[in-house]
Amino acid sequence: QVQLVESGGGLVQAGGSLRLSCVASGGIVSIDAMGWYRQAPGKQRELVALIANGGSTRYADSVKGRFTISRDNAKNTVYLQMNSLNAEDTGVYYCYANILSSRWDDRWGQGTQVTVSS
Repeated sequence: QVQLVESGGGLVQAGGSLRLSCVASGGIVSIDAMGWYRQAPGKQRELVALIANGGSTRYADSVKGRFTISRDNAKNTVYLQMNSLNAEDTGVYYCYANILSSRWDDRWGQGTQVTVSS
């Protein structure tokens, strides 16, 4: 059973930093893209950052220059370093991965809350 488990969320003051981690496990043959999405209260889920297996990255305009996505393929883990956080970054952050197990599927973590106080 493939699982994505996030950690690292919490409460932080504006201007602060957090680092999110997400580990994929369970019957994995290969992982293509990994990334992070977020959902603020009353809003749709939106892309934050993606990283391909080869390391190329893509960011939402709102986080460019502040957030950095990285991955450790040997550990099936993706990270999101978030700096200069502001209140608009508040939301539930979901880990995403495109994983080959019995077939290729999009997988999601359960979400981790990030709250930025102003």
